[in-house]
Amino acid sequence: MNRRNFLSKTALAAGASALPVGAALASATPELKNNAAEKFKLLYAPHFGMFENSAGKDLIDQLKFMADNGFMALEDNGMLGRPVDVQKKIGETLAKLNMKMGVFVIDGGDNWKVSLATGKKEFLENFLKTCRASVEVAKRVNARWATVVPGFFERRLPLGIQTANVIDALRRACDILEPHNLTMVLEPLSDTPELFLRNSDQTYMICKAVNSPSCKILFDMWHMQRNEGRMTQNMDWCWDEIAYFQIGDEPGRNEPTTGEVNYKSLFKHIYEKSKEKNQEFILGMEHGNYYKGIEGEKKLIEAYRWSDNF
Repeated sequence: MNRRNFLSKTALAAGASALPVGAALASATPELKNNAAEKFKLLYAPHFGMFENSAGKDLIDQLKFMADNGFMALEDNGMLGRPVDVQKKIGETLAKLNMKMGVFVIDGGDNWKVSLATGKKEFLENFLKTCRASVEVAKRVNARWATVVPGFFERRLPLGIQTANVIDALRRACDILEPHNLTMVLEPLSDTPELFLRNSDQTYMICKAVNSPSCKILFDMWHMQRNEGRMTQNMDWCWDEIAYFQIGDEPGRNEPTTGEVNYKSLFKHIYEKSKEKNQEFILGMEHGNYYKGIEGEKKLIEAYRWSDNF
């Protein structure tokens, strides 16, 4: 039995983790509009499409729905490819709703192939060109973070040479991003072993070598569960280089409570450590919906209400 089904059967009887019965009832069957003034403890960031059954396909209506239900941040991996007028409208709406913009992806077409690890001029130039374009996008939507993926291993080069090539490219990118207060967050991934960036300690080492406030770690908890586990320990080791988190339960890459990851514990750890250090993080909801339709979107919100109750 997955944790979602278990919670559904026990929330009322157990008080949903020591909540008063009334609060447990509200969490189990949320009235979405009634949550309008109830913000989460952490800045969870949905993406477009996550609530389109409830809010419709219009992006602005989706943003308003997110804010109405306590989500005060957005992430949009594909923002770089959206028309300029759409970017401006999203940025204006975020400002009106007092929402923060999370990551979009810096992708000039080379992220999912052998590229920066080669040290070749054409890949470097394309990457830096995309960074310059990303600065303009960030201005329109008031973004402070953008995801960077260095591409695949170049198996014909020693690992140290590949690493030096990536570090050099990232330092060049920081020269572009740093004056505009835009931070690239490097994301170690689990999709294929061909990816150059795979683990948090490797990413930590690269950030230390680049040595810029514009080069930090995106700690995606779904990928890190698959690649290395021990997430609390690993995020503590890398903490001073982490600038952004992402969420996804495993298996399935859906919302918390649908898999094996104890997100309530992880959220509590991130919350307490960030408060201690006077930090604030956006946690991107880079996952699918386990259940479909409007009811599935209600259950997703319920899962975050439960996981945020620590």
